[in-house]
Amino acid sequence: MRVRDWQDILNDVVESDTDAGGWRAVAGDRRDGVGEDMYLGHPSGGVYQLKTYAKNPFEVRGVGAEVARHIDDDLDPLFPNEASGRFGVQRPVGDEDEAEETVTRLQSVIETHRDAPTTPDAFFEDVMDAVDSPAYGPIEYDGYDRPDGLDDLADTFEEAEELLEADFEDVVRDDDVGRGFQ
Repeated sequence: MRVRDWQDILNDVVESDTDAGGWRAVAGDRRDGVGEDMYLGHPSGGVYQLKTYAKNPFEVRGVGAEVARHIDDDLDPLFPNEASGRFGVQRPVGDEDEAEETVTRLQSVIETHRDAPTTPDAFFEDVMDAVDSPAYGPIEYDGYDRPDGLDDLADTFEEAEELLEADFEDVVRDDDVGRGFQ
């Protein structure tokens, strides 16, 4: 397992050749200290762990690693299948023409869903398609605590958790920050 900058891990997710809507995530507060833990998983795209914190309102710092090559039968129940919440990963828009095309697609989706009976899941799926999100899906998230699934995943990947935790603590210490921006 190789620990890398959290942005590099997200780039792996963005560049993966997987079904964009097949990703699932679990996230919440770290067990101890500043920041959050997150696991992103895809049945064929791998399982990634991220540890991040907001150094200030404009900068997020952290580390991550691939902890499994796919979601197997043992890991599947640890990730949400239904959307209590949703997440999406977005790549930056390349240029002005691409931005205008994206806005046009998004506007069409919003107008279509405004004028027709729809569901929140269908609307979310169509928005993610319109903005060409490379990874999205259901998330179990708690902004004030740790969801049970997060502890279960940390226990499952105990060695990775310890290694990432040590590297993350180095990042926080090297930043000379006693706490993250809140």
